[in-house]
Amino acid sequence: MTVTRTLSGSVSEPTLYVAFELGKKEWKVAMTSGFGVPPWLRTVASRDWRGVARVIAEGRARFGLSPVAPVVSCYEAGRDGFWIHRALVEQGIQNRVVDSASIEVNRRARRAKTDRLDALKLATMLVRVCYGERRVWSEVRVPTVRDEAARQVSRERTALTQDQTRLVNQMRGWLATWGATLPSRRRGAWWTRVRDWAGAVLPAEVQARLARADVRLETVEAQIAALDAQQGTAVRTAAPSSALRQLVQLKGVATTSASVLLDEGLVWRAFRNRRQIGGLLGFAPTPYDSGESVRELGISRAGNARLQSISIQLAWNWVRWQPHSALSQWYRGNFGQGKRGRRIGIVAVARKLVIALWRYVTSGVVPEGAILKVA
Repeated sequence: MTVTRTLSGSVSEPTLYVAFELGKKEWKVAMTSGFGVPPWLRTVASRDWRGVARVIAEGRARFGLSPVAPVVSCYEAGRDGFWIHRALVEQGIQNRVVDSASIEVNRRARRAKTDRLDALKLATMLVRVCYGERRVWSEVRVPTVRDEAARQVSRERTALTQDQTRLVNQMRGWLATWGATLPSRRRGAWWTRVRDWAGAVLPAEVQARLARADVRLETVEAQIAALDAQQGTAVRTAAPSSALRQLVQLKGVATTSASVLLDEGLVWRAFRNRRQIGGLLGFAPTPYDSGESVRELGISRAGNARLQSISIQLAWNWVRWQPHSALSQWYRGNFGQGKRGRRIGIVAVARKLVIALWRYVTSGVVPEGAILKVA
């Protein structure tokens, strides 16, 4: 989710503004003291916090600031995640994590892009943000250490499920080249019982490859089962008033779906309105209104891919298992005819459903007409 935060302190207070452009081997550090002051660029080794403290002290001296003048910093969200933010905050620096996709860029067909230029640009934009200019960029909501760690379970399960699908599809493809099909029930050395188009057993090399793939598939399936058991235990041990228990009480919402919603920030992102949820999902409209040309370009899709996927699955389950809810009736009334219409409408259902679930877990408002599971 993207938010705009107001930093404490006055804009007239002498402040050092610092922008980090993070690289694998070195960091570019651009510093300025405000509007009209050309940024000063320094380079430190990656993760060299003594070097960062040194260049910040040099920046204060260069711009004539007090040795204890406040420091405001920023960097683009990326591979390094949020540990840098936590390290900066621990040093007393007010930091902002910027959504890189929201940074304005030159629209020329070819433009110069270097770490140096990016750092200098971030520094000037940081000054604009701190002086109150709005919509300069969007910022990323930083999760707590606990919330960030909790995401690993559902994300690992998603990755394992993708691996499972990939392995099964690979075996189907290998067998298809021999005119054979993958058995739906596979027990023991099933590859020895498969016959090719002529009714002959598969070559030894093909059988060996299938055997090795089957071992990998069994490992993946065992790991998925272990994660499912872990999520099931989390539901059983959760407090009745917890968001997880509330979600799984709704018919059509499974443990895995509820876990993904919560791990990706349905609660900890602290949404303030439904538009912020739509923005995170990427299910937001993109109108085009210029001159006499007025049209709708469709949804933006610039959102959290995992939330997009799980929300669509939830929407189909909701329509199936909650047929008497107001949302399902709205869907059937507006998109009940035609395959294409149903596929378009389910995206609208997904957005409305996630908003309704957010209101349910944060305010206790049960979706209209929804059925709770019998304990």
